[in-house]
Amino acid sequence: MNLRHVLGACLWLVLAFAVTINWIGHAQQTAQPPVDDPRFTGKTSTLEAKDLSVSRRRFEAGARSAWHSHDRGQLVFVQEGRARIQKRGQTMRELGPGDSDYTGPNVVHWHGAVPDQPLVQIAVGFGGETKWMEKVTDAEYAGKT
Repeated sequence: MNLRHVLGACLWLVLAFAVTINWIGHAQQTAQPPVDDPRFTGKTSTLEAKDLSVSRRRFEAGARSAWHSHDRGQLVFVQEGRARIQKRGQTMRELGPGDSDYTGPNVVHWHGAVPDQPLVQIAVGFGGETKWMEKVTDAEYAGKT
């Protein structure tokens, strides 16, 4: 792994943490009292982040997760390559580097790499359990269902 990849990974982790501050408020977290801070305009609050988890995973071309859901939702960032993401009952979407997708609590979904290139994703979980279900079929992965 070269320095560029290490710096890129660090940047994505910092970005993931910063973006999650918005989502944490929806996950029933306790906020500190708002304060005037010279680094911001208006009053802001630091939110508790004790249940956050961050992972970085590489998918080979065509690799994908099984259908699953997260008790408190998940935020996925594409760092490298292209991703396919689908929420059950919705159309599959493709995302490229810098794109993200938020899946709300208990929404059944899957994500993985496109057929012809690998994917590096950063996933932010907001606590609770992951419920794993059946594998995504080739037809589902191809967007034919």
